[in-house]
Order: sequence, then C-alpha cells, then structure tokens
Amino acid sequence: MVTKQDKDLSRADSLAREIFSDVANKWALLIIETLGERTLRFSELRNEVAGISHKMLTQNLRMLERNGLVEREVHPTVPPRVEYTLTEPGQGLRATVDGMCGWTQRFIEDIEAARHRFDG
Repeated sequence: MVTKQDKDLSRADSLAREIFSDVANKWALLIIETLGERTLRFSELRNEVAGISHKMLTQNLRMLERNGLVEREVHPTVPPRVEYTLTEPGQGLRATVDGMCGWTQRFIEDIEAARHRFDG
C-alpha cells in the first residue's frame, strides 16, 4: 500500500522520488515522445531515437515497463516480434513530455543566447 511518505518528493527515500528519478532522464523522455500513440518494435524505436545505444534502449524500456509506463508484447514468431506501446499512465506522462518539448522549442533561442553570454 502506498503511504503518504511514499508520495512525498521531498523525502530521499520516497517512492515518488524514485519514480521521478527513473523517468526524468533524456532517454526515457525521448522514448515516451517517440512512442506517442503508436506501437513500435525495438528496432524501429532504436532507429527513431537518434544516438541511443542498444544497451540504453534496453535499460530504459525495462525501467519504463517496470514502472507501468510501457507495455511490452511478445508475438510468438520466429524470430520473436516484440512491440512496445505506452500504457495509460505512460500517455499521461507523455502530455507532460509534450509540454516540455513545446517549452524547449519556444525558448531555445533565449537559452542559446544565455549560454553564449555565460560562456563568453
């Protein structure tokens, strides 16, 4: 049973902070954005998430599946066909990721200018 302490992001030992830490990485966010409302095979995901290694994709898909954000379906073919789809909670997180992508696009020039000023 989830307790009030589990939901408290300010606690280092809370379940909420563990979940937040899991999903707040660039690869997880890019996988969620890429899956969107479609089902993709591992190789399709790897091709669409530029720069991700086989190992990183595997680790992040397992983490997302463990947290109930991605569903993995294995089809009994030779070789087995494995497909990934966002679950309802995954779709809920996707709305937040979409907002972050929009924020990035909106403010990218401001951020680039700030970096230029900072770096000299």
